[in-house]
Amino acid sequence: MISSFVEAIRFWMITAVFALACQSQAAALKNPGPAQVRTNKPNIIFILADDLGYGDLGCYGQAKIRTPHLDQLASEGLRFTQCYAGSTVCAPSRAALMTGLHTGHASIRGNNRPILEGPETTVAELLKRAGYRTGHIGKWGLGTTNSPGNPNRRGFDEWFGFLDHLHAHQYYPEYLWRNEETVSFEMNRGEKKGSYSQNMFTVAALNFIRINSGAPFFLYLSYTIPHANNELGKKTGNGMEVPPEHQPYAKESWPEPEKNKAAMITLMDAYIGKLMARLKELKIDENTIVFFASDNGPHKEGGVVPEFFQSSGKLRGIKRDLYEGGIRVPMLVRWPGKIKPATVSDHPCAFWDFLPTAAALAGEPAPAKIDGTSFLPTLLDRRAGQIIHPYLYWEFHEGNSSQAVRLGEWKAIKQKPGGPIELYNLTDDVGEKNDISAGNSNIVAKAESLFSTARSPAPSWPLRERARAKPAPR
Repeated sequence: MISSFVEAIRFWMITAVFALACQSQAAALKNPGPAQVRTNKPNIIFILADDLGYGDLGCYGQAKIRTPHLDQLASEGLRFTQCYAGSTVCAPSRAALMTGLHTGHASIRGNNRPILEGPETTVAELLKRAGYRTGHIGKWGLGTTNSPGNPNRRGFDEWFGFLDHLHAHQYYPEYLWRNEETVSFEMNRGEKKGSYSQNMFTVAALNFIRINSGAPFFLYLSYTIPHANNELGKKTGNGMEVPPEHQPYAKESWPEPEKNKAAMITLMDAYIGKLMARLKELKIDENTIVFFASDNGPHKEGGVVPEFFQSSGKLRGIKRDLYEGGIRVPMLVRWPGKIKPATVSDHPCAFWDFLPTAAALAGEPAPAKIDGTSFLPTLLDRRAGQIIHPYLYWEFHEGNSSQAVRLGEWKAIKQKPGGPIELYNLTDDVGEKNDISAGNSNIVAKAESLFSTARSPAPSWPLRERARAKPAPR
């Protein structure tokens, strides 16, 4: 992805900082203790995209954006058609992924207070206790460096990237965090664009995999592609940043933000191709399970229009909606020899199911009071042993507090406290076009009950209606 020799040298020098941070791991591998001995526990990699829509990948019907490596991941593994993000924006969605709790119980239920400060057990904490080396690279967004939500304090041995979601808007950052210290990048100062953060994340991930290939490891790799640089977008109208040498769609007669969005997704796809090649090179491919998903639906920011690429597919809504387009996301899982190639599952699962699934993979018990259930039986085509959720629940706090619940084929949404309940049958109406609440009072009543009982009260997250603006003085 790097076009010049000079940039390539700079690229490797910068990303070497993460390798230096892993020196202690390398030393441990030379004299392995119990946690560094290769076991039959599989390596676990979870790759998370940022604001990638259900319809943005070729294997989900995208016709214009090229994603050959992710399409290959689908052909070699399992593709979920009914996977749900933890929320419709980043922080609460990632909190659900890490803790196994939905947004009615998690300590983070919106973007306004993104600090993981509750007693929740994270996936990293669980797997670390199970003997895994744990690493996070990319966007964290669940706590500041001195808070209990810092990744090093939530089970990650090593981490490199953005702490908060506002800093993560920058694709050419002046600094990144490496554990609890910052690493400065002079070549990005003063609006210079010397090194692209996603390149650095990829090399750091390749280093982490190489260094830890002799022991079970968990890598959480969260790219910020294709999130917009919102601040740049406000200045220029194009907040979709991609290295200038990577312009595979330059000849298309598309708006510039759309060209860049497509280029970003194709670039991320190429990164994932490099990661898959590294697993094969190290001969750990068959002992590594790889998950890929997006944190929520597609955005309408940075100059892009999600309808241009039909980024939500046939679904209604985008990021910040609790309609399907805001929370139903692509999910691919590959594990050679264990997951049958080219399989498709309509099992409804959600991000809070990942923690108990990871626990099952590691042979560890999941925490008692979580909302998730393992979908390992679905991955291994043992559907008779798969637990089906009686319901899936979301709440979102931005402006009005909104709630949604899925009960089998039914989907209910309440846009604000005290407001009417919309009801849709997803089997007949996946696009949520026809509100059928009027003729299904019994289902509406069940949803109304869950809107109260599926959540725990939280002082920081009350269900509230946005205050009406006072009339301007005359």
